Amino acid sequence: MDNIKALELKNITKTFGEVVANKDVNLEVYRGEILSLLGENGSGKTTLMNMLSGIYYPDEGHIFVNGEPAAIRSPRDAYHYKIGMVHQHFKLVDIFSGVDNIILGEKLKELPYKEEKAAMKAEGKNVAALPFLRLGRRIKFNYLARNRGKAIQAIADKYGFEVDLKKKIYDMSVSEKQTVEIIKVLYRGADILILDEPTAVLTPQETEKLFDVMRAMKADGKSLIIITHKLNEVMAISDRVAVLRKGEHVATVNTAETNEKELTEMMVGKKVDLNIERSVPVDSVDRLAVKELTVVNREGVKALDNVSFTARSGEILGIAGIAGSGQRELLEAIAGLQKTEGGDILYFDPYKNDAEVDLKKKTPMEIRDLGVRLSFVPEDRLGMGLVGNMDIIDNMMLRSYSKGPLMFLDRKNPKHLADEIIEELEVVTPSSHTPVRRLSGGNVQKVLVGREIAAAPTVLMAAYPVRGLDINSSYTIYNLLNEQKKKGVAVIYVGEDLDVLIDLCDRILVLCAGKVSGIVDGRNVTKEEIGLLMTAHSANGEHSAIGKTETKADIEVAVDDKTVAEIDVNESECVNSEPTEETCGSESVKEDAANVEPVSEETAERVKELMRSVRNSRTPYFTEKKGEAKVRQMPVKKEVTPAVKEEVSEIPVAEEGAVNAGNAGSVADAETESAVSLPEADFAPEKGEKAEAKAKPAKSKKKNSGAVKRASRADRKSGGKKEA
Repeated sequence: MDNIKALELKNITKTFGEVVANKDVNLEVYRGEILSLLGENGSGKTTLMNMLSGIYYPDEGHIFVNGEPAAIRSPRDAYHYKIGMVHQHFKLVDIFSGVDNIILGEKLKELPYKEEKAAMKAEGKNVAALPFLRLGRRIKFNYLARNRGKAIQAIADKYGFEVDLKKKIYDMSVSEKQTVEIIKVLYRGADILILDEPTAVLTPQETEKLFDVMRAMKADGKSLIIITHKLNEVMAISDRVAVLRKGEHVATVNTAETNEKELTEMMVGKKVDLNIERSVPVDSVDRLAVKELTVVNREGVKALDNVSFTARSGEILGIAGIAGSGQRELLEAIAGLQKTEGGDILYFDPYKNDAEVDLKKKTPMEIRDLGVRLSFVPEDRLGMGLVGNMDIIDNMMLRSYSKGPLMFLDRKNPKHLADEIIEELEVVTPSSHTPVRRLSGGNVQKVLVGREIAAAPTVLMAAYPVRGLDINSSYTIYNLLNEQKKKGVAVIYVGEDLDVLIDLCDRILVLCAGKVSGIVDGRNVTKEEIGLLMTAHSANGEHSAIGKTETKADIEVAVDDKTVAEIDVNESECVNSEPTEETCGSESVKEDAANVEPVSEETAERVKELMRSVRNSRTPYFTEKKGEAKVRQMPVKKEVTPAVKEEVSEIPVAEEGAVNAGNAGSVADAETESAVSLPEADFAPEKGEKAEAKAKPAKSKKKNSGAVKRASRADRKSGGKKEA
């Protein structure tokens, strides 16, 4: 770490109405260092960084970059000062590729037209040529934009990023999307990088890879600011730690000279017990049973495939998995918010002697009318859990708006509940009448969790209930979940922090690509084993095919954490797909190909007749060209391998046009087994037509040839009806 200041904040203050987000904050960041920024929810961490990235502008104070005053009023200004921010919620266009997202927003740097025209006049240049000069610049800029992939790939190679930037964003994993965001700010020349909760949705292996990249950037002289609530990561990656409390800068300490307990006390202002209590389940009974559940999400993709498990009373069942592995769809299907394609969801009512209640294909209102006490903390807290424009009191009433005996609603009980949640969970808000959308993300989460727990459920499902919460609030939520467990509630907890899952949960179900890759005991498993299960490997290191879509031509095998492709394709695959070195690479095909010899005229003629009779029933292959699907027949050979020549000669010759839908498959199979193909000339018009075409003058040969080809195509489309 150099002793040269890359960034300095002096007396930064920012307010939103009556709420003071930051007050007189002073902060320094040096070149070649990693600075962690800690603080409780609502302490102003993200607001402070948003002022550096150009989203907000400070009400008071000054920002210095490399010792010079900086006025940052927009993200473009931030990039001008070589500051880039990777937000917790990625700013990417899903239908674009990685490269497209990286270069998106690039602008040709040139003077406004009037200014450039005046400058040319002052220099005595010909002003009439200005429009053509500007047009030429734009053409050159757009042309070069297509060739920027090399520069982008050079950045990826330099820091060891492993991502295919040609993939669409919607096809990428969370870690790949984050990689694109980091490359994007590096491509724009950022020397100061801000990472907001970068490890929130990463596996331990992905987190370690990210840390390796951060260390490489640090060695390259870049300055990094990381916002996180995970103290173990702070101790592992940072050089110094800055702590904010209630919008004010409390202290900045060297990481090597502090510990997690001291940092927690700095954030909260008091001593906090960081131990998670986990009692042994007593008299557990099945409260919820999911059997072979299959769900297709709104995009038409199978999100869950034959998922089965049970949730027991007095137990916390954890669900682990890489983001997008089906966690959201699983909880929403149980809650009646997601349609199911198959399987069963059974609830055992403790108030009716554990009577079985079928929840499959029930709406949330129907589930509630059945007397099922099910509480759900969804992943999308504002889109699904709360109404942002309503105040906290109204959000407490969402469950009971339609239950009032009169036309007027009683707001006393909801207000009392709102005040209790604000006090117990320490929600930072001016009052219970404040609209939820004005609260910070962590405080919104507290309101939602508090409301669902207050409903006295028998099954409590919580998807990422501590996402965005500070360390103190997180442990408050863990304690609340343990209290529900002691009351006999079946708790289903979806989390991101594997350390917490292991410390909190009795059993852990691991999802990988919509399938259950394992259910393990939380007391006896390690996070490395869970991480392997999350990436379709078994706990002992062996490869598992769960969650993978295997094909004959591409079977991936894990070898020392690397993936290789085994190509083992039979002759039929070579016939029914475009022949390439990759698809026709099996040893049997190569061996036969080495012994190819010409066939007799009689055999060739019989094969020709056979091929003509089935040419309209063949399986075409498709190639995409400029966005259009083009259907072509297979190119064919004149020769046949000796291994199959005899077999082909035994095939009975079918009359042309005699093959119908009923027997096309058998003939095609015979054709496939023989691996015989004919030249494209054999799909051309008959001999009489060829002779007639040859009789024409040579000058019109090309024109007539085109007409003959069109006629041939028309004949083929007609299904061979015109053939003799």
